[in-house]
Amino acid sequence: MPRAKTTDTRAPAPHVADSHDLIRVHGARENNLKDVGIEIPKRRLTVFTGVSGSGKSSLVFDTIAAESQRLINETYSAFVQGFMPTPARPEVDVLDGLTTVISVDQQRMGGDPRSTVGTVTDANAMLRILFSRLGEPHIGPPSAYAFNVPSVRASGAITVERGARKAVRATFSRTGGMCPRCEGRGAVTDLDVAQLYDDSKSLSEGALTVPGYKAGGWNHRLYSESGFYDADKPIRKFTKRELHDFLHREPTRMKIAGINMTYEGLIPRIQKSMLAKDREGMQPHIREFVDRAVTFTTCPDCDGTRLGEGARSSKVAGIGIADACAMQISDLAEWVRGLDEPSVGPLLDRLRHSLDAFSEIGLGYLALDRPAGTLSGGEAQRVKMIRHLGSPLTDVTYVFDEPTTGLHPHDIRRMNDLLLRLRDKGNTVLVVEHEPETIAIADHVVDLGPGAGTEGGTVCFEGTVEGLRAGGTVTGRHLDDRTALKETVRKPTGALPIRGATVHNLRGVDVDIPLGVLVAVTGVAGSGKSSLVHGSIPAGEGVVSVDQTPIRGSRRSNPATYTGLLDPIRKAFAKANDVKPALFSANSEGACPTCNGAGVVYTDLAMMAGVATTCEDCEGKRFQASVLEHRLGGRDISEVLAMPVNEAEEFFGEGGGEARTPAAHRILRRLADVGLGYLSLGQPLTTLSGGERQRLKLATHMADKGGVYVLDEPTTGLHLADVEQLLGLLDRLVDSGKSVIVVEHHQAVMAHADWIIDLGPGAGHDGGTIVFEGTPADLVAARSTLTGEHLAAYVGG
Repeated sequence: MPRAKTTDTRAPAPHVADSHDLIRVHGARENNLKDVGIEIPKRRLTVFTGVSGSGKSSLVFDTIAAESQRLINETYSAFVQGFMPTPARPEVDVLDGLTTVISVDQQRMGGDPRSTVGTVTDANAMLRILFSRLGEPHIGPPSAYAFNVPSVRASGAITVERGARKAVRATFSRTGGMCPRCEGRGAVTDLDVAQLYDDSKSLSEGALTVPGYKAGGWNHRLYSESGFYDADKPIRKFTKRELHDFLHREPTRMKIAGINMTYEGLIPRIQKSMLAKDREGMQPHIREFVDRAVTFTTCPDCDGTRLGEGARSSKVAGIGIADACAMQISDLAEWVRGLDEPSVGPLLDRLRHSLDAFSEIGLGYLALDRPAGTLSGGEAQRVKMIRHLGSPLTDVTYVFDEPTTGLHPHDIRRMNDLLLRLRDKGNTVLVVEHEPETIAIADHVVDLGPGAGTEGGTVCFEGTVEGLRAGGTVTGRHLDDRTALKETVRKPTGALPIRGATVHNLRGVDVDIPLGVLVAVTGVAGSGKSSLVHGSIPAGEGVVSVDQTPIRGSRRSNPATYTGLLDPIRKAFAKANDVKPALFSANSEGACPTCNGAGVVYTDLAMMAGVATTCEDCEGKRFQASVLEHRLGGRDISEVLAMPVNEAEEFFGEGGGEARTPAAHRILRRLADVGLGYLSLGQPLTTLSGGERQRLKLATHMADKGGVYVLDEPTTGLHLADVEQLLGLLDRLVDSGKSVIVVEHHQAVMAHADWIIDLGPGAGHDGGTIVFEGTPADLVAARSTLTGEHLAAYVGG
């Protein structure tokens, strides 16, 4: 009888390819990291915690994500690399087990006026294809519905070698959807010519009042030496022809002072050089001029839709593409669901999926024609997420920077589900986060600290959330912090009446905002909070508004230059040493000539990635050696700029002796008040996180003379331990007689407020009404709104 076969039930040995399940980082020294070494599990959700400035972004974005991007760029040809950004290799000894990184950061979307929610996602492109297939009347291909494609018609001869025939007549035409009047911007600009020049003066007498057009400069010489009119005659005495040449003449090539130049009327020249730029990207003096001289009005030809007549006339089921883009996305998704056309079935499925992703991520209240530059940092980050939600890619590393920013507690749960879905598809998800609800879902936690700046940069804890709670680190101790409701609230000293507010989605809101107290304006994302606060409170005398627009700064900008702190410091150095203040600016006379005051020398290696090396002459100090011989209180200017705010506050304060500078001390006191005591005065603004930049802006605005402070989510980027300090700052502002109005999602701020105005009940057209007004205790007792339910759960009510 043959023996029965025995089956080997032992599991097969794991394949060697499956052993690479960790991202290993050893010796990371980027920014303030101190030789950090960690192992991050792949295909898991890892949350990085720690106080603001502890080194989280330096580890996740500036080390792991930056090196992955650099290695991917190296796979392209040298020709392609020449068109790409060339990041230097991060300061790290070993990075092993890296996968492709997709960074979803909080950088605001570009401020190009033609950039909208529809164009930065694929939704607009799919709608254009849909209308080009089904639109009645048919007007052309998808480009005919694109507001950033102009219509072009041209004809001419092209040479083709075809036997004896050489010249062939050819006509080229392209149908675009751009409105020819506003060029796809939706708005036209009117210049107030009275702000451009003083017509009682001649050009020789300096009639031009436009920034950059001072007498003697090239811009001024272009007009004073053009010869089209008499430069010594007052402008009000110009003939019609002369005035037309001065203001509106078409570009004309000519010689001025022996140099070939293009003369152009003043108005088109200003429109091209100044008005084509994003307002936020302008220098302050140019922005001030533009605000004074320019009025933006809705384009009368396209009524703000940005589209030409043909694109507006074509309809699908009675709806034009402009109407579709103006709809709230949740409504647009319903309209697309109602379309049943088998010929474009796959396209409709893809479009439905993309539009549903907006609602899923809590952005169903937006419209596709919303300018991308008007999105908040949190909204911009979630818009970027949309393209990744349905992606078939797996085994990639997603890196998120505080994805809960700008989210109501009700929406945080939805965001958590999305992060878990990305992980469950087999991806590694790395999240920098302060929110306890998101930290709670982590598979692995890395806590950096123990402090910020030079006191941070080490790993204090690695492990599970339970381990973090028991670990005794700053984050672990504060993870279960709850701010209690105040037993007594302040009494208002007056009220700021708002009547019939209809900005964006507000539905004729009437409200009296109490003054002399701390008011929290709450509600889900898109409920109308910012519209009420920024759109309805007149930003005039006495109102200091700190919104979320980012600080734009170059590598040369730092907290000392941005806050105006460098001026009193330079004057103190100049007075103590009896020299010029300009010597103590790295952007002026005192700059090291080798690196021009940058501290580093950038070497362009043509076909290879350029490198930045510390300047050998000044050793990164940015100043000439002779400048560093001048001292104040025993320190040179480079040593002062290397000081953290807390140390500098002491140095320039009462105990500073010779260095005592009250003007500098006041600014430093404000920086410490907003929790930036760890920042060094000379740290480049480009290395600050979004939350740090916002608090830097808050510290600067605290010096403004105002009775009403309007703050938009000041807790952004703040660690749980720092929120307490911010609440103390808000209390001090109110106790000094100011009124503070805060747009906020953080429950600690809601609980600490004297009065709450809750908007809702939903987002977009489901919001825009006031659903509650009263004290936090009344809101918790009523539990009549989403905010009330979450606040009650938070305080254990």
